[in-house]
Amino acid sequence: MKAHVKLAQSAGKLEHSAEQQTDSADRRTQLAADRTVLAAERTYAAWVRTGLAALASGIGARALLDKIVAGWLIGATGSVLILFSAFCFMAAVWRQTHPVAPPRPDTRRLPPALLVVVNGFLVLVSLAALVGIWAR
Repeated sequence: MKAHVKLAQSAGKLEHSAEQQTDSADRRTQLAADRTVLAAERTYAAWVRTGLAALASGIGARALLDKIVAGWLIGATGSVLILFSAFCFMAAVWRQTHPVAPPRPDTRRLPPALLVVVNGFLVLVSLAALVGIWAR
């Protein structure tokens, strides 16, 4: 009889241990999903940062290269950089709006409408800078 009691206690501990492991694995999976969302936000920030740097470089190309190289080359260089900045702004939104595979993370994603508005504005700024480079 004593062996049956010990066996029952052991089985209970084993069941409890299995539940804890399942809960722990579920939590690790949830945390991994959160890390995925945060990594996507870092990637978004990198695209926007690259776009802003390209935009600034494209605008600065005229001032920096003036009287050093031909005017058409300055315009072409600035245009390529500014068009690249617009590409970066659009790619940032495209990459960020892809859905995250299950499980659903606890961390909230940035609202897609906000991304479209902000990056749409940055694309308009890029296009205005492109016009400004050639208007001079």
